[in-house]
Amino acid sequence: MQRPMLDDRRTPSQDPRPGESRESAIPRLVEAHGDQLYSLGLRFCGDAELARDLVQDTFLLAFRKWDQFEGRARASTWLYTIAARVCQRQKRKRGRRTERTLSLEELSPFGENTVAAAPADQGLEELEQRASVLREVEQAIARLPVLFRMPLVLKEIAGLPLADISAVLGVRVETVKTRLHRARLAVRKEVESARPQRKAPPPIFDKQVCLDLLAAKQEALDHGVEFEFPEGIVCERCAAVFASLELAQDACSEVGRGELPAALRRAILEHVRGESGAKARARPTPRTSSSRAGTRTATRSPSRRRKGTRS
Repeated sequence: MQRPMLDDRRTPSQDPRPGESRESAIPRLVEAHGDQLYSLGLRFCGDAELARDLVQDTFLLAFRKWDQFEGRARASTWLYTIAARVCQRQKRKRGRRTERTLSLEELSPFGENTVAAAPADQGLEELEQRASVLREVEQAIARLPVLFRMPLVLKEIAGLPLADISAVLGVRVETVKTRLHRARLAVRKEVESARPQRKAPPPIFDKQVCLDLLAAKQEALDHGVEFEFPEGIVCERCAAVFASLELAQDACSEVGRGELPAALRRAILEHVRGESGAKARARPTPRTSSSRAGTRTATRSPSRRRKGTRS
C-alpha cells in the first residue's frame, strides 16, 4: 500500500498563480499552508516562539517577493524555501554552534542486541505506548542537527518529493537522501527505546545483505511505495528494523499535524493588509490625459493661438 504524504492534501490548483496580485495570493497561501508551515516551524526551530517568528517572517517575505514567483515550482515549495532560509538566518543570529554529525556506525540497527517485542506488523494506532512513542519522536526530531532535521521534516511532515527538498535546501538530491536516511535511523532508534524489547534473533544472512536490504527499504520510503521482497529474503531481525522505520515515519506524520494559532493568523493578515496599504499610499498618482491636455492649453502662448487660428 502506498503511504500518503501530508502535502497531498493540498492540490496545486488551490495555490495562487504567478501574476495574481499579492493582496489576493498571500492570504490564500496563509489559508492553504499556514497550519502546515507552523508545524514545520515548530520542528525546524524546536521552540514555539521562534516558530511563530519564522511563520510570520516567511509570509511577510512572501508578500514582498511575490512578484519574483514564476511558477516553476509549486507555491508551497517556494514558501518552504523562504521558511528554510528564515530558519537558517535565525540559527546564525543565535550564534554558531558546532553540531555533531550522524555516522552510520552509531545508527546502524544491525549491531543492536534487542528488537521490539511487539509484532512487526503492529501499527502506531495499536501501540499501548503510542503517547510515549510520539513524545520520543518529537524529542528525537528536536535533537537532530539542523542539517539532518530539515530534510526529515520536509519529507516526513511536509511530504515534499526529494527533488523539491533539493530545491528548498539548495543541495543535490543525493545529499538530501544521505541526510534523510541517517535522520530516519536516528529517529527509529529513539522510537525503539520507548517500546518493550526482546532479545534480537541471530542473523541468518551476511551483514552486507542486511545493509543492502536496508538501503532498498529507505528508497521505498523515499518514494512512498510498498517494500516487497519474496518470502524468506527478509529475516526476522530485518523485518523488525523495517517495521520500526515505518512506525517512526508514521509517528513523524502524526506529530506534524498542527494548527496555526488564530492570533498569529490574524497578525499575519493584518501585517499583509498594512504593507499593502503602505504600498498603495506610496504609489504616485498618475496624471490623466485630460489634466495634461488642460495644462498645455493653459500655457500655450497667445501668438501661437492666433497663428493657429489664421491657418
